[in-house]
Amino acid sequence: MSASAIDILKREVKVLTFDQYGTVVDMQSGLTEAVTPFLQEKNWPGEPHRFVTWWRRTHYEDSMIDALCDRGHTPYREIGHRAVSHVMQRAGIDYTQDDVKWLVSQIETLRPFPDVIEALHKLHTRYRLVILSNGDRDMLERAKAYIGYDFDLTISVQEAGYFKPHYATYQRAAELIGEERSSIMHVANHAFDCIGAKAFGMRTAFIDRRKRPYGETPHQPDLIVGNFAELADALAG
Repeated sequence: MSASAIDILKREVKVLTFDQYGTVVDMQSGLTEAVTPFLQEKNWPGEPHRFVTWWRRTHYEDSMIDALCDRGHTPYREIGHRAVSHVMQRAGIDYTQDDVKWLVSQIETLRPFPDVIEALHKLHTRYRLVILSNGDRDMLERAKAYIGYDFDLTISVQEAGYFKPHYATYQRAAELIGEERSSIMHVANHAFDCIGAKAFGMRTAFIDRRKRPYGETPHQPDLIVGNFAELADALAG
């Protein structure tokens, strides 16, 4: 990205919104660590990280279906319970609802990627910082102690009643933040989230930790970086 384009972003962007699960906190590694002893106790012979991948994919699909059906917003926790139960059945694991609830509760204890906190401190000298997450309000509140950073605002998609990347989630976030959409940059590790925010009219930054193609879409990100340190260097350096 050219220096002049970066200068425009730094001049016009006032607020950075962040996806939480998978962008700020390390969801794949954290949940893999949590499920490993559980799956060992269940004598499941598979690889724990694959169980987590199935879980996350199923949760994503179910949340998209929920938003598209438009029959009222289902809480993130409930979507999680359904997804974990489905994966348990797929894996042939005997389980109880207490097992399911415990596994989903581990999402609230996830820790940030190692580069996140230092970068946030640097970015906070120039921008307001906001969480915009698919998580339920109470889940996001409990997670604050584990993230260990004081964001200016935490917004759940419950405020809009739709999971990201539904248009309404970004629209409601902009209303709550109190800034024009073009003055807000949404930061996410997921292309679908960047696409949703960009389609609404926000600026976007794609955190490409996994080194995967963004994809052919008219809603390309304004900035692509490999991690939070690069994000801070670009926007606050």
